[in-house]
Amino acid sequence: MINRRTFSKAVGLGMGAVAVPTGAAAASTVAVADDDRSRGPAPAPAFGGLKQVRAGVLDIGYAEAGPARGPVAVCLHGWPYDIHSYVDVAPLLAEAGYRVIVPYLRGHGSTTFRSPTEVRNAQQSAVALDVVALLDALGIRRAVLAGFDWGARTADVVAALWPERVRVLVSVNGYLVTDVRAQQNPLPPKAEHTWWYQYYFATDRGRRALENPQYRRELCRAVWEEASPTWEFDDATFERTAAAFDNPDYAAIVTHNYRWRLGLAAGEPRYDRYEQRLADRPTIGVPTITLDPGLDPFLASTDGLGYRKFFTGPYEHRVLAGVGHNAPQEAPAAFARAVMDADRL
Repeated sequence: MINRRTFSKAVGLGMGAVAVPTGAAAASTVAVADDDRSRGPAPAPAFGGLKQVRAGVLDIGYAEAGPARGPVAVCLHGWPYDIHSYVDVAPLLAEAGYRVIVPYLRGHGSTTFRSPTEVRNAQQSAVALDVVALLDALGIRRAVLAGFDWGARTADVVAALWPERVRVLVSVNGYLVTDVRAQQNPLPPKAEHTWWYQYYFATDRGRRALENPQYRRELCRAVWEEASPTWEFDDATFERTAAAFDNPDYAAIVTHNYRWRLGLAAGEPRYDRYEQRLADRPTIGVPTITLDPGLDPFLASTDGLGYRKFFTGPYEHRVLAGVGHNAPQEAPAAFARAVMDADRL
């Protein structure tokens, strides 16, 4: 049983959003108060001891919080981030009664490939199947999936292809299933400028920068600063996450992800059937809340109507005012609240 009273007290009802009826055109705007903003590392230890589990082609490292028998919420990070994007979200959800699982995505932290000969592939269906394999390995039938950036895309894909495994969905920036064909079309030049790093990674020069420990950190920190213009993180906060970038497969996974999206790198034939289904832009029928960060430079905040057609179940859309790309770490209470509210749609 979820302790809603404890949860509401923890996140502060004064910052709540006005619920939008399913199908409504208007979006609610969440006023994110100063005390909801993460300004530095959480008190140590950030998470308890990390766990490892063999799941599919990976040995997945993950953090866990909350009661073992609570409803499961799997929180998925993006790039260039790691599990610490949820370091303040996890305790809120755990206190509310959720069993919170925060895995390192492939190529990050303590998540490693079980075989040295396994292709270092980061196409969307491969990463999504990692989550399905994780659920299987942990004996979890259904879970709340919540994510941003790569994590939102991964959650969207799982919800679209394996809805029976998803209880509800919280997706930052809405419907992020990659349409490789559409990616061949250029954006307006100002929009293209924002995505400089994906073009950098399309070159061997960019790959070598990711392989260089100093340049890797400088590059990722530059993206943090651009992506979250009002987030006052400190050196310790960045370094805590940057340790996850030292994974030996990091450069290969990151470059393949962005090259694959642009049609510059092939996927694996074993995933073709999933990618063919995703190319048809499948709808998502599980209850969903989408979040648009108000200051995200990559995808401008909207009223949600641009991707509303892809969500056919109970649905709400919210804008996180004054928040940049790393929504769960910048506004943990608002993000945790979205998970709770999605569970009541």
